[in-house]
Amino acid sequence: MRRINIENLQSNMIVARNIYNSEGRILLSSGVILSESYIERLHSLGIASVYVKDEIIGDIDIPEVISEKNRIETVKIVRQTFQTLELNHKLNVRQIKDTVNNLIDELLYNSNVLVNLTDIRSFDDYTFAHSVNVCLLSLMTGVTLNYDSHKLIELGIGALLHDIGKIKINKEILNKDDDLTRQEYLDIKKHAYNGFEILRKYSDISLLSAHIAYQHHERWNGTGYPRSLTGTDIHAYGRIVAVADVYDALLADRPYRSSYSVSQAIAILQRMGGTYLDPRCMTALIANVAVYPIGSIVELSSGVIGVVVDTNKKMPTRPIVRVINSRNKDRVNAFHEVDLSKMSTIMIVRALNNKDI
Repeated sequence: MRRINIENLQSNMIVARNIYNSEGRILLSSGVILSESYIERLHSLGIASVYVKDEIIGDIDIPEVISEKNRIETVKIVRQTFQTLELNHKLNVRQIKDTVNNLIDELLYNSNVLVNLTDIRSFDDYTFAHSVNVCLLSLMTGVTLNYDSHKLIELGIGALLHDIGKIKINKEILNKDDDLTRQEYLDIKKHAYNGFEILRKYSDISLLSAHIAYQHHERWNGTGYPRSLTGTDIHAYGRIVAVADVYDALLADRPYRSSYSVSQAIAILQRMGGTYLDPRCMTALIANVAVYPIGSIVELSSGVIGVVVDTNKKMPTRPIVRVINSRNKDRVNAFHEVDLSKMSTIMIVRALNNKDI
């Protein structure tokens, strides 16, 4: 399957992955044949891209770091948490802790799995799905940095709730698809302090977890907000979540731009490392991401073109590739696979899209 922008969807394409809303309801099921009315409906719901089946890529099993069921349930819980806090001014801390523990257990069980897929979310549901992704990426980074269970729970709670302060920000500003005015930008920046003020009032939430909400927009060189902290004056949890926050934002479709590819997002992170982001945290996060996700179409230095069919966590840039086109770009009669981790002289030179094959 491949992810395709909604503007490029066509009738008769087949949906390859269920599309959910933040309440856990299926908007469109895997296997559905797209029609113009379905495409128009997705567009009206703010869905910017969809996974569709691809004859060239075929049916490749793509492992996930957590199950689809757990991800959807966690997004639903985050939505409920935001809404309950906004309406009743109360957090269900026990539910949040149980949710984070469930994520940690599943991540540790799937510790050899790299992040391959980007979730599909509507513009209106962005904050909820983003919160879950930032939590997952932060926890995986913490595992790579050898955090114990206590630290992982503190990190996970703060990461899952890092944007909780947005409940006090005008929704029209949050969802605006145009440039923000100076005052609107100043208003949005308040969510960091708002989140800290909300979380620190709960004695059963660690103050360090609360500081994640406060510090996730601080930058390594002091150009962040709200306090312009620098380097290790920013708590390690805040530095981890800052990297995860930026990375997931780059991969998301937004009203004002399409998502970046994984390789583009990683390249941006690497440029930011040591300037805006803690380089150690940045490196630890990237170690958990499939640079060339399963299903990616790539060109090898030998001149052939293939599809990534499996990843290698110890060598993320050297996956297993199924060759589909020869050096002269003709389709091969029989596919064969190349394990780049065992071939020092061949490497991926660039990622392609379906228009290139």
